[in-house]
Amino acid sequence: MTRWDAGQYLRHAGARLRPAIDLLARIDLEAPATAVDLGCGTGTSTRLLAERWPGCRVTGIDASPDMLARARAEAGDIDWILGDIGTWTADRPVDLLFSNAALHWLPDHSALLPRLFSGVAAGGVLAMQVPRFGELAAHRAIEAVAAGDRWRSRLGGAIPARTVLSPVAYFDLLAGPGVRPDIWETDYLQVLDGPDPVLDWTRGTALRPYLSALDSDMEARSAFLDDCRAALAEAYPRRADGTTLFPFRRLFLVAAKAA
Repeated sequence: MTRWDAGQYLRHAGARLRPAIDLLARIDLEAPATAVDLGCGTGTSTRLLAERWPGCRVTGIDASPDMLARARAEAGDIDWILGDIGTWTADRPVDLLFSNAALHWLPDHSALLPRLFSGVAAGGVLAMQVPRFGELAAHRAIEAVAAGDRWRSRLGGAIPARTVLSPVAYFDLLAGPGVRPDIWETDYLQVLDGPDPVLDWTRGTALRPYLSALDSDMEARSAFLDDCRAALAEAYPRRADGTTLFPFRRLFLVAAKAA
């Protein structure tokens, strides 16, 4: 099981929150009564929902106790639930089903998205944002290290499957009478500072499956990070001004159910 480190994840909290803000801006709901944030993590995006719709009953769901501990430490009238978003189903239809950078960890989106959309109330919205992991040089570099001769026997099974579909595929999954999904992609040119900034970024997300697999062997864990550090530094060279440019593509989807 992948272990999440809330402190490491929050080291880039501002850049991670920006896509959630952009997704939220495209949701056209006047006054939803209920909203659920799937894969809420530390609750930063969940609190955006509560701030935009003060009368809404907002729930955040995540499988990481460490992430939820951080979420609960902040004030706010939000229900926090420890649970697996891959098997979660709504007790009753919800007005807004929201997910920021979480659903890409789940398999079989061809079945997942229609199932989630079925839990949205009439007139409600399903809104998600997922990184386009397969298109990022950082993830290809990390996978190449894990699949290489040195690490294949220990980490080959930790390489995540490609789960994110094309925009057209998502449209075809959800489009129907009265439903015309709004789907787009955005390339964020993230300007990172400090030594090994892409390694630091990925330690909070993409590297987690590999590091979790090596949790019982700190020496191997350190050696694997050194190999990833070299691969990522080659893929993202530091510029003369000390910054590192980290292009990051994300896919957005907003599907409103007919009233």
